[in-house]
Amino acid sequence: MKKVEAATLEEAYAKAATQLSCSITDLECEVIQYPSKGVLGFLRKPAIIVAVCKSPSVQTQSDTLLESEKSEGFETPEESVASEIIATLKEEKQSTQNNIEQDDVLDSFFDADKQDDDSEIFEEESIVYDELARLIEDELKVLLSHSCFAIDVVEVDVIDNTALIFIDGDDAALLIGKEGYRYNALSYMLFNWLHSKYELFIKLEIAEFLTSQQEMIRNYIKPVIDNVEKYGRGKTRPLDGILVQIALEQLREAFPNKYVAIKTGKAGNKFVVINEFNNKNHA
Repeated sequence: MKKVEAATLEEAYAKAATQLSCSITDLECEVIQYPSKGVLGFLRKPAIIVAVCKSPSVQTQSDTLLESEKSEGFETPEESVASEIIATLKEEKQSTQNNIEQDDVLDSFFDADKQDDDSEIFEEESIVYDELARLIEDELKVLLSHSCFAIDVVEVDVIDNTALIFIDGDDAALLIGKEGYRYNALSYMLFNWLHSKYELFIKLEIAEFLTSQQEMIRNYIKPVIDNVEKYGRGKTRPLDGILVQIALEQLREAFPNKYVAIKTGKAGNKFVVINEFNNKNHA
């Protein structure tokens, strides 16, 4: 039995026949998911089928090979690379934490050796992050290649559990959308993908959109900051999409010793409140 994914049902049938080493006429297939072109190039769904070969000899050989692969712990190339990267990251973080918790006397006695070991750990972690960034960049290029937008620059860097994504091209403004609605949708999609698969947060920059939004919010919150410094508390006006998150980050940076959080109004609009920690329930 083979689970096969392809752009169309025809391609899925052909792929299943190749993997099972039989003709298409010998296949028995169950369609798990019918293909869909999505909307504006996004939310595209591939065809997914489960196929078995009606020829006993071929099927037996295929099943034997599959069972052999399972028993030996084989993975697909993508799963193997991704799991190896995540496992390496976790091992290196654990190794660094263990080194920090070592006895102080031993740390001082082997001070030179410890510095060398830390240097090697951070160098190896940097290499792993670079490999993860290249993997995400390749996957993102494939995703955007199926859209209707002319995008010719896709760059990804991974720093401190955050994927920094830069996208640019002739249709960058269209990808952002009016008032950033496509930008917000794409950010949400990428976060759900990268956080569930690699446990990463994201920062998405399309052309100079994020930079311009950060500058706009920085200018907007100046009176808010003055008001908080004068009265000890304050709040922003309702903000949409990425703007409320940018305002939260900037206000937390401005007031590290105060309670700064996103609140939702009765109409469902979101805004940021700033006050003292012991008064956070009275915002």
